[in-house]
This record gives sequence, C-alpha cells and structure tokens, in this order.
Amino acid sequence: MTAPKRLLVSACLIGQPVRYDGATNTNKVQHLEHWLQRWQAEGRLVPVCPESLGGLPTPRPAAEIINADGDKVLDGLGQVETADQTSVTDQFILGAQATLATTQREGINAALLAARSPSCGKGLIYDGSFTRQLTEGNGVTVALLLRHNIQCFTPDDADALIAFMEPDQNQNEPVN
Repeated sequence: MTAPKRLLVSACLIGQPVRYDGATNTNKVQHLEHWLQRWQAEGRLVPVCPESLGGLPTPRPAAEIINADGDKVLDGLGQVETADQTSVTDQFILGAQATLATTQREGINAALLAARSPSCGKGLIYDGSFTRQLTEGNGVTVALLLRHNIQCFTPDDADALIAFMEPDQNQNEPVN
C-alpha cells in the first residue's frame, strides 16, 4: 500500500487571509470543503502563498501579467505589474521558486491553486488590462511547477483532483 498523496494548496483557498486584498478565496472551494477538511485533518495539505513567499505584503496592490503569461515571465520576456505600473516581477518569480522548493522538500507532486491569479492561475489568467478580462495562459507559479512535472489543479478541476488524491475512491461519491 502506498502512502496517501499530499497536496500543495493556495493558502487563500483554505481560509488564510493572504489574497492581495487581505481576503480569502474559500468561497471558490465550497464544493471541495468536505475533501479539503478531510485532507487537512489527515495532514495531507501544505498551504502556501507564492506572493507572500516572494516578499509581498498583505494587503498589496493587485497585480497582473502584462501582455504575456507565466512562462514568458520566467523566460525574462514578460512582466508582472500593479495597476500603477510598478514591477513586482522579481517577487513573483521568487515566490514561484520558493513554492517549487516547498514541493520538492515535502515530496509533493500536485497543487491546488487559486484560479486566474498572476501567480496561481492555470489555463486562464487576467490579461494585464486590470479590467477582469481573461486570456489563455498560466500564472508564474503554475508555469514553474508545470516545468517541474508538478500537476496543477484549480477549484474547477474538482473531479480530477479527487481522482488524483483518492485513486481508490468510489467515483460515484459526490464531490461535496
């Protein structure tokens, strides 16, 4: 029998008020509440906030990747900025690197991350216009984790996440 899988999770998703505005994102994982509480009680969750790990305060100005995605930022071809055009690129990269180091230190190969974020967004991120418009791409942390074969999930990937974390689970059991 193999050891239960562990999961890196955005701290804001499990109630830590580390979002840019000092709030949480627990409303985005209500459909996963049963599972998250169970995995947390079993010691299987490792919470992180890449932006905090990168040295940014809470609260902090909202930031977006400008005309790029996380891969381009990592490759030096994109910037993460606040609405007043202050670059926070270095902090986002540092936070992504610290998050990757946590997964490696803890032996974790999957993460549940907050959707659409310039750090944690997977598949869709805000487009850099600060108008809540979405564009295809990954946040900086997701891009780095994927480069190191860390599987990334968002709250929208509930079924796939549960199947990953509970491979022997009856697939007919409800998500909540």
